[in-house]
Amino acid sequence: MTRSLSKPTTRIAVGMIALAAIVAISSSADCFPWSIDMYRGPEIQPLAEAPRVMPADTLPVHGGEPPMSLEQATLKMHNPLQPTAQNLNAGSEQFATSCAPCHGASGQGDGPVAHILSKPPKNLISGTSKDLPDGYIYGAIRDGILSMPAYAAEIPVERRWQIVMYLRSMQQAAAAKGKVAGK
Repeated sequence: MTRSLSKPTTRIAVGMIALAAIVAISSSADCFPWSIDMYRGPEIQPLAEAPRVMPADTLPVHGGEPPMSLEQATLKMHNPLQPTAQNLNAGSEQFATSCAPCHGASGQGDGPVAHILSKPPKNLISGTSKDLPDGYIYGAIRDGILSMPAYAAEIPVERRWQIVMYLRSMQQAAAAKGKVAGK
């Protein structure tokens, strides 16, 4: 025995199918003009029109820092960070990652790769580095110096200043230890 659908059920089913067809047709019709714009639009070649020439020093091209020589950095740059525990800890971590392989964990130039370098790394604790301004050390980290590579791309600005701060704390601790040992 087969059951036939009643007229109201048939009407609802036909209505649902018709509604689905209308929605499908109307949604594809709405996107049709937009879907072929890439094909109908004008062809644009990269740099077909010369880029706008920017006046000097209006577009940062050096990571937000003004370009300057090591001498300028020595004279003009000063550490903007406060010697907080958080800054010293961040400087310690960055020093251990980026500086200690060559300069050693104690900063005395005795890092684990120092023996394979063509020139020995500087002693940052008791060498001439302890007498250099913060801007010089910052500039040496950023731009490199002698056989030391530049770390401008690898170490962000704030981290460079934290390294300088941590290095200064190591130098002060060594100086205090030397005074106590010298008594």
